[in-house]
Amino acid sequence: MGFPDNFLWGGAVAAHQLEGAWNEDGRGPSICDVLTGGAHGVARRITDGVVPGENYPNQRGIDYYHTFREDDALFQEMGFKCFRTSISWSRIFPNGDEEEPNEEGLKFYERLFEDYRARGMEPVVTLSHFEMPLHLAKMGGFANREVVDYYFKFASTVMDRYKDLVKYWLTFNEVNNQMEMHTEIFPYTNSGIIPNPKDDWHTVEQKIWQAIHNEFVASALVVQRGHQINPDFQIGCMLAMVPIYPATCKPEDVMHAEVLMRDRYLFGDVYVNGEYPCYLLNRWDREGFDIAMEPGDTDIIAAGTVDFISISYYMSAAVSAEKVPEFDGHGLPGQVKNPYIKATDWGWQIDPVGLRYVLCSLFERYGKPIFIVENGIGMYETPDSDGYIADDARIDYLRSHIEQVRKAIDYDGVPVIGYTVWGCIDVISFGTGEMKKRYGMIYVDADDNGNGSYKRSRKKSFYWYRDVISSNGENLGTADDEA
Repeated sequence: MGFPDNFLWGGAVAAHQLEGAWNEDGRGPSICDVLTGGAHGVARRITDGVVPGENYPNQRGIDYYHTFREDDALFQEMGFKCFRTSISWSRIFPNGDEEEPNEEGLKFYERLFEDYRARGMEPVVTLSHFEMPLHLAKMGGFANREVVDYYFKFASTVMDRYKDLVKYWLTFNEVNNQMEMHTEIFPYTNSGIIPNPKDDWHTVEQKIWQAIHNEFVASALVVQRGHQINPDFQIGCMLAMVPIYPATCKPEDVMHAEVLMRDRYLFGDVYVNGEYPCYLLNRWDREGFDIAMEPGDTDIIAAGTVDFISISYYMSAAVSAEKVPEFDGHGLPGQVKNPYIKATDWGWQIDPVGLRYVLCSLFERYGKPIFIVENGIGMYETPDSDGYIADDARIDYLRSHIEQVRKAIDYDGVPVIGYTVWGCIDVISFGTGEMKKRYGMIYVDADDNGNGSYKRSRKKSFYWYRDVISSNGENLGTADDEA
């Protein structure tokens, strides 16, 4: 059978990682504009406002705000059928609480989506991809119920403005990553919760759970409003899927992995089923969390279920019920190294079969179409003397994962909408703030400190992916080095 004729091949990015122009044309500061650069093993820091002398890589991105037409032409050359990006919330409402939107910001995305359409690329748009206006974070982020109203106004504004340009919408990016509550970065980027050193652990968790409930309400309200604006809209959730395997067939290991997977499935359970699962309600009661809910919240959540599920997939994990040191900082209790698979330079375990496993598990659990909107590998790369990068390791990674997607479609009957390679052009890494952690099939000549010509050049994977798309996934062999 192979891939469907209407399969959406493409690439994926986020506004805060590539646009730059962080304070141009009326844009206000976002939460990522005060994230410093980091490195593997060196955490990014959240500063109190923009501090002179600090390195804020997201503020410059790769200057896509000014170069999008040239970059889009390269995506068109690869044959993209769709392109996933996000709308920078603070470009539309600089502080988040204005009465009227910033017209210059609205015009930019209008030009952008028109350019995608003209090049045959379906826009796939994330409404909230770690780009909350900084002002709203200082109000408490989504732990503050008022922010639901501001998000709804933002989403309604852009959905109405682009109702004839955009069909596919995602409400929140990787919303389940904030279940890694021991970190500061995910509750901050997902929900705008600024760390407070005076908070005890229970207070931190209480804030995060409150924000999660408010985000469920916000998403459901936006799904309903979007369908009113344009009944043809397809509106989905976006989950970071990391399948968690038991380290052994010991029953305690199996149950431990099952319980940990609830942190991944929880969000799909609510987005698709429209109600809180019993395991979560029991957890809140057991651990003493009091979630403030307004009258009608449960009805809103029930009425605003999603049309499809979108996912990111990069790696799998294995866990033991025994108490062991946390593996490589990922933070899963009992995480151990899986001896059967390799890992990237950043310690992310490479598991193509895990992608098929995830697709099957999600479809069997929810019965909804699935859109793979992030998959890729970060690598250290240096151009040769001719300025060329033969990134065969990236080709091998992508080929092995696409093969598993095809098996999920052919053998397992999973309805997969499309596949977009994460960071199809080199962008600022979210996790580390580096440029040297490169995901792209297009090289950008820039370093971690913003030095370089920012010239774009095609890597070997560019030509390979072009052949994959033109053959609708039939030709997964290595492309020639020449165009």
